Amino acid sequence: MNYFSLNHKAPKVKFSEAVVKGLAPDKGLYFPESITPLAKEFIENIDNYSKEEIAFQAIKQFVGDEISETDLRRIVAETINFDFPLVAVEPNVYSLELFHGPTLAFKDVGARFMARCLGAFSKFEEKKVTVLVATSGDTGGAVADGFLGVPGVEVVILYPSGKVSDIQEKQLTTLGKNIKALEVNGTFDDCQRMVKTAFLDEDLNKALNLTSANSINVARWLPQMFYYFFAYQQLKDKTKKLVVSVPSGNFGNICAGMMAKKLGLPIDLFVASTNANKVVTEYLNTGDYLPKPSVQTISNAMDVGEPSNFIRIEELHDKSFNVLKSSLLSFSYTDDETKAVMRDVKKQTGYVLDPHGAVGYLGLKEALIQSDNAQGIFLETAHPCKFIDVVEDTLGEKVTIPSELESLLSKEKVSVLLENNYNQLKELLLKSVDIQLV
Repeated sequence: MNYFSLNHKAPKVKFSEAVVKGLAPDKGLYFPESITPLAKEFIENIDNYSKEEIAFQAIKQFVGDEISETDLRRIVAETINFDFPLVAVEPNVYSLELFHGPTLAFKDVGARFMARCLGAFSKFEEKKVTVLVATSGDTGGAVADGFLGVPGVEVVILYPSGKVSDIQEKQLTTLGKNIKALEVNGTFDDCQRMVKTAFLDEDLNKALNLTSANSINVARWLPQMFYYFFAYQQLKDKTKKLVVSVPSGNFGNICAGMMAKKLGLPIDLFVASTNANKVVTEYLNTGDYLPKPSVQTISNAMDVGEPSNFIRIEELHDKSFNVLKSSLLSFSYTDDETKAVMRDVKKQTGYVLDPHGAVGYLGLKEALIQSDNAQGIFLETAHPCKFIDVVEDTLGEKVTIPSELESLLSKEKVSVLLENNYNQLKELLLKSVDIQLV
């Protein structure tokens, strides 16, 4: 499988090189040269297959022959060795719970898959890899856990100071070993911009073998397809139209869902549910794509003003605005609306939404009004305890913290405070093996 840059000014590369580089030399995101749908019989008989077989069949064409079938099956099995339950919240409305992995967030899938792919590439024995990643919340924790202790890999995570929850921050800053956390005086967009600049810095890349674990990286983005297949498998009634609502920030997750549809999964409509950061929502309404500085909300993992993966979504829809509008709706919700629906759903059904799932639920309900004979799935992307202050304040009751996270709260935060200054980041990276955390 070859990958090309969506800026079309860089050579095509194999899967391994796309993973290592993260971003193409022309600043473009990598995209697979071809997409072959799965056999119709496979989709029709999906109930008969294991999660491991479904995931293997979905991903194998994108990896190609660079990882053996035996190793790829092992990587897939280790990536998804936890539950992905589809929970009925009310008639025709289901929550796909993606928080049963080690860091209680949907990004565990992509981070675990990518870490294991890197481990399978023998070239990494020759030169240490530095994984550079920006996070608005859950990416950093998932990447830190997925790469912890991986030989020959150093992980450097940038996160916006004061703009992630306490538990999220502890997941980034308490592991030690090969995990370094840089606390940036800025927004997620600032962190992401610095990361992209680093990948395009020739001097830095001569000194370091840099790669990204954000969803710009194909090994982080593509395996997120898996749980859309798992959700469809669990539906008891597959005759109704299927609407899937995804809380969206950097748009990698919903883009992976659209890739699953491209492979033949029968999803009739996607909903990009957003908070006050609504660049795509406004684009679908006006036809004008105007990135803006991100604003802080209670659904902080979606606080992205310039979603990187939207260019991949356009590619999947033939770069046609009309084609895209026929398969994607997008709605934006305020923090007040988010809190209100968290209270309403808890009162009416007993189900506890986190702020991101609440936005996804709102978008799904709005879309279902417009759809006949339809059922819907919204993605619950993180455990409510990861936003414990917001959830407890909104619902007026305590949220149970799973034991694996509760132990983090007593650990000391260890990070490097960084100004919103690329040169300062570059200096630290060049001395990365000697970073002294304070």
